[in-house]
Amino acid sequence: MRTVLIVIFDGVQSLDVTGPLEVFAGANSGRTRPAGGSPCYDIRIASLGGHPVRTSSGLRLAPDWDLRDASQPNAPDLLIVPGGEGTRRADPELVLWLQEHGRDAARLVSVCTGAFLLAEAGLLDGRRVTTHWAYCPTLAARFPGLTVDPDPIFVRDGNVLTSAGVTAGIDLALALVEEDLGRDAALEIARHLVVFLRRPGNQAQFSAQLSAQMANREPLRDVQRWIADHPDADLTVETLARRARLSPRQFARAFAAEVGMPPGRYVDRVRLELARHRMEDTADGVEQTARFCGYGTPEAMRRAFIRALGVGPDEYRRRFHPATHRTRT
Repeated sequence: MRTVLIVIFDGVQSLDVTGPLEVFAGANSGRTRPAGGSPCYDIRIASLGGHPVRTSSGLRLAPDWDLRDASQPNAPDLLIVPGGEGTRRADPELVLWLQEHGRDAARLVSVCTGAFLLAEAGLLDGRRVTTHWAYCPTLAARFPGLTVDPDPIFVRDGNVLTSAGVTAGIDLALALVEEDLGRDAALEIARHLVVFLRRPGNQAQFSAQLSAQMANREPLRDVQRWIADHPDADLTVETLARRARLSPRQFARAFAAEVGMPPGRYVDRVRLELARHRMEDTADGVEQTARFCGYGTPEAMRRAFIRALGVGPDEYRRRFHPATHRTRT
């Protein structure tokens, strides 16, 4: 039985705690283990002094362990440090406790801005990490020894795992359950929680439309909608400029100013997002997907996947496509 220790403190984000907790508790339920079998995880919630804490939303959480208690069991298999407003004014004693005990855990995890506590304790030095997208610049500025990646849902660097904002902690917890107990157990928990199992760690925190801005002017917003609805169309700057009734130079400048990225990059993101979803959710082959998403050739789509995701379409599908689907060419 693996020990999971979740650290809580005043100002913690409640879902950073309860999201992973529900995943590991689900692994202990009768849905995922044989009748009469032992629980898979020994889950403990602990605070300094064992005192109840108030979350950032006002909810009170009562721990069952005191972090100061020397009689606690040996180092946990999984130590989870959630985020929340309380990380902005980190308790020095909590940081010291993490410095003394964090490296003993077999796997060390942060959810959202919990990465700031691990960084303050020196547990992320030299590592590639992530956190909530809105706090990535601050994390990188405060701790220049880290490589902060603002895009993925979660990042694994050795035995240290850091996740993005709030619900990404559920994705990471499901990935850990899949690693420990297999895909079937993780899938059963995901179904019960009505969440997706197969969101990969390197999936972007935002969709293409959300990571960009919606343009202020209606002609440019119309172009954004057109791109999303017609990924296989001619989406060159010249064509899109005609649709917006602007010269190519005017269009490129206005689009970048209002959307936050050049039109070509926006088109690339929309096409990649659509292709990724189709590789996850349909049985379409690579050639058919490439044609549908406007890549023209399977090789062009393969290059886009490798550049953005680190794997080609076939490998991506193997990792994240439901096993019940059969691939067509």
